[in-house]
This record gives sequence, C-alpha cells and structure tokens, in this order.
Amino acid sequence: MTILTARRDAVPTLPDSSTRLHRPLLWVAIALAALVPVTIGGALLDDRILLGHPIWMKPLKFAISLALYCGTLAWMLTLQKRARRLGWWMGTIVAVGVAAEMVLIIGQVVVRGRQLHFNVSTPADQLIHNIMASTIYLVWAAVLVIAIQLLFDKPGDRALRWSIRLALGTTLAGMLLGNLMFRVTPAQQREAAAAGQQLHLGSHGVGVGDGGPGLPITGWSTQGGDLRIGHFLGVHALQAIPLVALGLVLLARRFPALRPEGARTALVAVAAASYAGLIWLVTWQAERGESIAHPGGATLTATGCWLGAMISLSLLVLFRARRTTLVSSRIR
Repeated sequence: MTILTARRDAVPTLPDSSTRLHRPLLWVAIALAALVPVTIGGALLDDRILLGHPIWMKPLKFAISLALYCGTLAWMLTLQKRARRLGWWMGTIVAVGVAAEMVLIIGQVVVRGRQLHFNVSTPADQLIHNIMASTIYLVWAAVLVIAIQLLFDKPGDRALRWSIRLALGTTLAGMLLGNLMFRVTPAQQREAAAAGQQLHLGSHGVGVGDGGPGLPITGWSTQGGDLRIGHFLGVHALQAIPLVALGLVLLARRFPALRPEGARTALVAVAAASYAGLIWLVTWQAERGESIAHPGGATLTATGCWLGAMISLSLLVLFRARRTTLVSSRIR
C-alpha cells in the first residue's frame, strides 16, 4: 500500500525524449521562423494590396503558423518508441509538403500578385490551386499515419499520451474543416455564368466576399462569417492541448492534487473537449454568416454554456483529485 501511494504522489517530470528532433521538420521550422522578419520587412516596405490586405500578410501568417506546426510535430516524433523509421518518413513528407506550400504561397501571392486560394481563373492559377490542394491532402495523410502510430505508442505518462493523441485527432479534424471553404458561392456562380467559365471555387467568408474589412493581422471578417477561424483553431490544437498537459506537470510540483496521472489525464480530456467545443462554436457562428467581432444572442448563449460546462467539469475533477490526495495522506 505504501509503495502504491508513493508512486501516486510522486512529482511528475517533463518527458525525456530518447531521440533528437526530426531534422527535416526542424530545418523547415527554422527556415520559416527566419522568414518571419523578412515578411515583416516586406509588409513595411511593399505597399501593394491584395484583396484589401497588405500583400505580405498571408506569407507572414503562414510562416508563423507552419513554423509552430513543424516544430511541434518534430518534438512529438522524438517521443516515438516504435516504428521510428516510418515516423521519420511521414515527418519528412510533412516537411517537404509544408516547404512546397510556402514556396507556392510566396510565388503566387508576392511574386505574381495573384489570389492564392480558390483562384482558378487562368491555367497557371488552376495549376497552383491543384498543387496546393494535393500537397495539403498528402500532409494530412502523413499526419494521420503519425497519429495512428502514437495511438498505440506510449510516450510519457498517461496525461501526456492522451494530450498528444487528442491533439493529433483534433488537428486532423481541423485541417478537414478547410473543405468547408471550397463551396462555390451564389456570387461565384453568377460570375461563372457571366464569364463562361468558373473563376473561383470557394470563399473564406459566409455572407460576405473575401477581401472585406477584417480584424488586425488575422484579417478575419468583421462583417460576416469567417470559416478560417475554426480551421485555424483546429490546426493549432497540435500545440494547445499538449501545452495543457505540460503545464499541469509544472503545476503538480506546487499542487499535490495534480500529481496523480488520473487527475491530470481527466483535466487534459476536459481541455480537449472544451477546445473541440470552441472549434464547433466558432464554425457554427461562421456558418450562420455572423462575424466573430459581432456575436449575436444565440452565440453569446452558447458561449456561456460552453464556459459553464468547461469550468464546472474542471472544478469537479480538481475537487475529486484534492479529496483523493487528502485520503491518501491520511492512510500514510
């Protein structure tokens, strides 16, 4: 009994990876990070505008986002215990795909000064559009293989394992949310009828066209729904959910109730479910053509319910963990 109790109350430690960071993903992440100041300089020096926003803004946003994505995946692959060779190849596919995507973004947006997404108005635009789509699906498939591998692997303690599994599952779903944008709008149908050919194949906005007024930096529409928000949150679940698990490890050094794996795993599950609920909430809002900047009554009510459920479940887990810790200390 004493041995089990000591193990339960042991202070958890941060994961110690047994292999070095995945080199191709690491180098791509470093290259993208180095690209960030270049794109900032471009935004300051180049006054060209595309769809109502500085032409360098899209490369800047993608450089930051993809650098974080590659860096996180490079770390996750160090935690693999089995089939490391397969994991290395899948990570390399992701690295090559991300690098190719960034080259296409800069080439199409900055060099050619053309709209990137949904643009099929010329043969060159259509070719770039199709290569981008194929590359993204290839990256998605590679991340799926990594997710399946880590589903049966056991990196770190139980809370960390589940945070990685839930993060990969959520990011895969978040990437698929991008498909919601590839729906021809009524305005694009009229445009195609007038031009005699399809010029655009989708839109970020719901109820509004692309390129209107938006929030600073992100450009998310302030006049209608914007499907990029749910997609963005879904993709970056890859960082958000494991950060909860790692944060709980650090907090466990100060709060004994967080030391048992069960308590931290339950909190990770609550965080992942809450994050998924947030993705659903902003996507539901966007699908109704409502701007993130101007939430209506239904959105505010749903947000209140989401917050209430998240806080209640978290407090319930913490209460049970504290009670269990007190009982364990009395037994000793």
